[in-house]
Amino acid sequence: MGYMPAITLGQTCVMPVIGMGTATYPPADVETAKNAIVEAIRAGYRHFDTAFAYRSEQPLGEAIAEALRLGLIKSRDELFITTKLWCSFGHRDQVVPAIKLSLQNLQLEYVDLYLIHWPIRLTQHINSTPVPKDHIVPMDIKLVWEGMEECQKLGFTKAIGVSLRWVYEQGVSIVTKSFNKQRMRENLGIFDWSLTEEESNKINQLPQRKGVTMASILGPHDLVLEIDAEI
Repeated sequence: MGYMPAITLGQTCVMPVIGMGTATYPPADVETAKNAIVEAIRAGYRHFDTAFAYRSEQPLGEAIAEALRLGLIKSRDELFITTKLWCSFGHRDQVVPAIKLSLQNLQLEYVDLYLIHWPIRLTQHINSTPVPKDHIVPMDIKLVWEGMEECQKLGFTKAIGVSLRWVYEQGVSIVTKSFNKQRMRENLGIFDWSLTEEESNKINQLPQRKGVTMASILGPHDLVLEIDAEI
């Protein structure tokens, strides 16, 4: 893999437009996930999306260390790493400890992007589903965001958010997910060719179902929708 287009978050944080997602259900074992990520780095991926809740921070960290050992990358700085604040840490004074725990799992000094996973707070440490409804409460977004800003000031993350208008004007970034070597490479092979106008028109004319049907990982209740409606 050669050229990889990228977009800039803020002034200095450069994000490759295609990243590899590391969430699997059920979670892959550490060795399987690690080997898949090493192969992704070998194939040319430089953007990886993880989260405390995915249980993939540890294998990603081990894969980065292995890639450095093998010479697949010269420096951690060649990678763009995103991780997320889990709902169990959705309180102002828990944000910095949470990113420190993620950095420990990743064996890194910083991540490139730190996101709030869900805009809710769990009253107990829960990392499995379904989540009991009585453990879900509203998150104080303003205070939690102050904690996110502190993480950035401390150098634990380069970026914590992007203006939606900016994203609209710049286009979007893509996160793919496959542990299959061949499909990893195929997902990256989109930059040295173009669709013809006829091909684009045919795709545009395909019937589309833009709704998404899924079961909430938080359980069979509507509290998340109720909270989201208030934000």
